[in-house]
Amino acid sequence: MVHNFNAGPSILPQEVLQQASEAILNFNNSGLSILEIGHRTPLFQDVLDEARSLVKEIMALNDTHEVLFLHGGASTQFMQVPYNLLNDGATAAYVDTGIWGVKAVKEAKLFGNVEVVASSKDQNYNYIPKGFEVPKDAAYIHITTNNTVEGTQYQQFPGWDVPLVADMSSDIFSRQLNFNQFDLIYAGAQKNMGPAGVNLLVVNTEILGKTNQQIPTLLDYRNHIKEGSMLNTPPVFAILVSMLTLRWIKKMGGLAAMEALNDQKAELFYNTLDALPIFNPVVAKEDRSKMNATFNIYNAEKEKLFLDVCKAEGLYGVKGHRSVGGFRVSMYNALPVSSVEVLCAVMRDFAEKHG
Repeated sequence: MVHNFNAGPSILPQEVLQQASEAILNFNNSGLSILEIGHRTPLFQDVLDEARSLVKEIMALNDTHEVLFLHGGASTQFMQVPYNLLNDGATAAYVDTGIWGVKAVKEAKLFGNVEVVASSKDQNYNYIPKGFEVPKDAAYIHITTNNTVEGTQYQQFPGWDVPLVADMSSDIFSRQLNFNQFDLIYAGAQKNMGPAGVNLLVVNTEILGKTNQQIPTLLDYRNHIKEGSMLNTPPVFAILVSMLTLRWIKKMGGLAAMEALNDQKAELFYNTLDALPIFNPVVAKEDRSKMNATFNIYNAEKEKLFLDVCKAEGLYGVKGHRSVGGFRVSMYNALPVSSVEVLCAVMRDFAEKHG
């Protein structure tokens, strides 16, 4: 049996994969493949409408928040966010908690002033900064709620007095939050929501239209809202799979059920990790991610051996990101508890034999 711990693209529910495969051959008994239907036909409009409706329902969004499905991954939003929100001469506040925060800062600097108000770089990004001040005249503050590479995650969100922008790519739909406290949320689908190729955007319309710069047509959120995510041809198949995954989340009990499941997996894994001295957790306990757990081994010479054992046991995606090394296991919504149980058993057996 295969156990998929890949960080993204990542595991999807089996029933979603089955439904998506059937749609490729014959979508809704139309005799057409989802890959060949017109995006402006009622067949696809129903998919898009349901997907947007499910996002609003699952996230309990206010009427002020619009839902968009856009092309490109979350990295596109590193540029599109400041394009839409940052005035010439204004300053945006950014929190640097890892690779994706660094990339977001780099792009934002092309559009205006950026102040990095907090960073965890001083300790190799192994914690989430706390207790820092945000300028009250900042255009917005940008955070990454879960750091896929480094394995840290925000557990609480202070009430800053400026618009809150969040990259939620790797923990979207994984837990209950007051999503209305965020003025803009963006997330690549390929973690908890669907396949690569589509980007979810949730935006409070009250923060739009306040910049004094010219925004290209395809990059202006207002145009996408006006056209209902069909300003240009949308990624039809990726949106279908996202809609099917959102259906699955609702069927499973919504975000309360996802949070309970993810808490169970995280507790099982971290309790095992902390009990085995051969392995070294690298993230501060209070900031550990429930989606992407990172760790290494005290004897670096045994790293390859552990990865070989994981491969032999059907554990895929355990190798850490190329920039940090070590190990990483991603425990997204669709990963069953049984896969974490197998991983923990492998870790205990390895520790007994090689510790």
